[in-house]
Amino acid sequence: MLNFEFYSPTRLVFGKGTVDRVGDHIAPLAKKVLLHYGSDRVVNSGLLKRIEDSLTRAGISYVPLGGVIANPDIELALKGVALARKEKVDLILCVGGGSVIDSGKAIALGLKNPDLDLWKIYENNLETSGAYPVACVLTFPAAGSEASNSTVISNYKANKKCGYNREWNRPVLSIIDPTLFETIPKFQIASGVADMMSHIFERYFSNTEHTELSDALSEATLRTLLTFGPKVVEDPTDYDSWCQVALCGTIAHNNMLGVGREQDWACHKLDHELTARFGVTHGAGLAVLTPAWIRYVWRVNPKRFYGFAVRIMGEEPEPKAVAATIESGVSALETFYSRLGLPSRLTKLGVEASAIPEMARQVTHAPDGSERPLGGIKKLYEADAKAIYEKAI
Repeated sequence: MLNFEFYSPTRLVFGKGTVDRVGDHIAPLAKKVLLHYGSDRVVNSGLLKRIEDSLTRAGISYVPLGGVIANPDIELALKGVALARKEKVDLILCVGGGSVIDSGKAIALGLKNPDLDLWKIYENNLETSGAYPVACVLTFPAAGSEASNSTVISNYKANKKCGYNREWNRPVLSIIDPTLFETIPKFQIASGVADMMSHIFERYFSNTEHTELSDALSEATLRTLLTFGPKVVEDPTDYDSWCQVALCGTIAHNNMLGVGREQDWACHKLDHELTARFGVTHGAGLAVLTPAWIRYVWRVNPKRFYGFAVRIMGEEPEPKAVAATIESGVSALETFYSRLGLPSRLTKLGVEASAIPEMARQVTHAPDGSERPLGGIKKLYEADAKAIYEKAI
């Protein structure tokens, strides 16, 4: 196990009806907030009104900013920075899923660092002086942004999507009320489950040794998703199953499962190209890329991928048939994603094969053109990225 620091300041308030007390929880933190949200679902369901009423009862004023799209755009974040600065808000309150929270985190970064170009912070991984506080009312558990140190933003003018990880990106408060998830479309639920699983895979598939505890926690969380993920897709009103899935989503990405080990993140970076260029739903792209990636890299650490097949996917132990067991495990993972209703090839998601060479070059090079390989368990260069995309297409 490697040396590590683990910091998790996010207060989680979990369960039925917790959203109606958001004002009480915000009151010690802020007197005025930017109320940031995305789709009309938040408005039409009455959720936004419930939050506004709770804030008003607690004596908190608010300034609304809606319009966040999936894979949020830097342009709205810049608009949010200007509005929040003009209104002198104390905190960004995000009502939504990962896209809204990531957009809110971008606004918080821009507010705290007025002398830096917000997009350059993401593109060049610039050092910053912190961020304004962010709080969340989670309406879609998938990205884990409600407790993570990560924020991802897109620049559609440049066809780029970049992440930025710092501990001050972690929200100070997240309200998780599983009753809010009942109206999520089934394809989005399925994609969210795949995203949660990928957050664990990016940590679990590692060359670091002596990580038995985090391995066991990762395997248990993945098995929980394998059990309860299909249940919430089949019946989005299943509250008890949502409780299991939602908590998995938070644990999957607050880095509890990643401490003390080298992490990978190649699949996420490969997928960022798909969302930036073709608008691919993040989790759906990961569901296609992950099996292709495993088939390409498993030989660098057969023991790790054999454990995945046996302890997570439930394949029978066959110590004399490691390759076949791993392949069976990958096939079982593909079958699981198909059971959720997710496609198994990138063409089904609108990705064009002609874009592969440019995507492979883009994802493995820095903005200045220098080589920047992906991954941890196996370093991936341009030819490797191209081969994985081709396996997935």
